[in-house]
Amino acid sequence: MQTQFDTALSAFPRADLLQGPTPIQRAERLEQLLGLESQGIRLFLKRDDHMLLGGGGNKLRKLEFHLGAAQQEAVDTVITVGGLQSNHARLTAAVCARLGIDCELILTRSVPKADVDYELNGNVLLDQLFGATLEVLAAGTDSLARAEARAAQLRESGRKVMVIPMGGSTPLGSLGYARCAAEIAQQESGLGLIFNQVVVPNGSAGTHAGLAAGFELLERGTSIVKAYSVLSDRDSSAARTRTLTQDTLTLLGSNAIVQAHEIVIDGSQLGAGYGLPTQAMQDAVRLMARAEGLLIDPVYSGKAFAGLLADLQQRRFREGANLLFVMTGGTPGLYAYRETFQA
Repeated sequence: MQTQFDTALSAFPRADLLQGPTPIQRAERLEQLLGLESQGIRLFLKRDDHMLLGGGGNKLRKLEFHLGAAQQEAVDTVITVGGLQSNHARLTAAVCARLGIDCELILTRSVPKADVDYELNGNVLLDQLFGATLEVLAAGTDSLARAEARAAQLRESGRKVMVIPMGGSTPLGSLGYARCAAEIAQQESGLGLIFNQVVVPNGSAGTHAGLAAGFELLERGTSIVKAYSVLSDRDSSAARTRTLTQDTLTLLGSNAIVQAHEIVIDGSQLGAGYGLPTQAMQDAVRLMARAEGLLIDPVYSGKAFAGLLADLQQRRFREGANLLFVMTGGTPGLYAYRETFQA
């Protein structure tokens, strides 16, 4: 039966990029290694890295709505922005290749790394394979202003252009993770359980905001989602996420008001800054690989999983809790951090 939430989402055009729900699997070996059985805690993984297009990852959910709008508006060129190793840029390039739309990426050297793997491997290599045009700017450059200027230039020549901001993290893009909240709720029914906490990384905030808005509309509340900030400090991340959650709810026709305390963000895993490795992240990536044979990226899920491990070690979850860790993809980024993991 279609709910009011489903009806609100269906009002927005969507490009089908996922080919169905992503799986949820239990991390039983991690539970054993972490001693969670004695606390009755069960740990599950939402495999948003498990997507067929472009190497997969959370940005595809946001791009479903951005590219749905682009197709409806007969857009022939998409321009987006991000860091040099942006997962969003890589997936935008892949989606545009799939849909026959020209793609231009305006990338900024936002992470102070200049080794050959970071410059040429990982997402940068894939951007080029997918046929995108790349422009690389110096750190501190306003890439969105450059994108808008380039879009204006193309429009003057008769092109129809869409500019997508960093991470696709707009109210429209966040609908992808509002939809994911409904997907998780359906999977809970199949699993015969309820998740007490859904854990995500928080960068440009679209994943967190979308899930928070979705669970709010499902009457579960926004605080079911806990995030670890990887882009900026906790307060800045919380303010950005609250605004985006509120705007996403408004876009879906909700009158709900999001209070500051309802946005749950931990700022302990940022380290020296965005994209800069921490020892906790390295340990977390290795643990996931060696316990479950699964890969998580060093920029987003690696730091978020490190935060989850710290919370489990400090017994911050109640006994008997069911935890869902959203693996947001970005694994091509591992190859850009070879020196970090082989040092």
